[in-house]
Amino acid sequence: MDTAAPHSRFFQNRQCEYFPCHAGVEEQRFNCLFCYCPLYALGRQCGGAYRYTPRGDKDCSACTFPHRPENYEKVLARYADLKAAVARADAAARGPQEQKQEGC
Repeated sequence: MDTAAPHSRFFQNRQCEYFPCHAGVEEQRFNCLFCYCPLYALGRQCGGAYRYTPRGDKDCSACTFPHRPENYEKVLARYADLKAAVARADAAARGPQEQKQEGC
């Protein structure tokens, strides 16, 4: 871990009962900053290692992407995608009458 890097890029909670919650990352490099992955909301476009369960739930237990310190910038780079996904979902949730009023 680069000790010169800003402290806001890396965080560990070794007292968490789930630490480390994913196998495949060296314990001293395991980044808890994105504990709840912001890319989850992108569904199949998240870019991580996921699967869908028979019930249709997204299972990210095999994904280490947001927990690797070197992926910090890559996660942040996807925030524009998240913003666009939220805008699409919000537009779809509004009724035609509501959309018409906003256009006035």
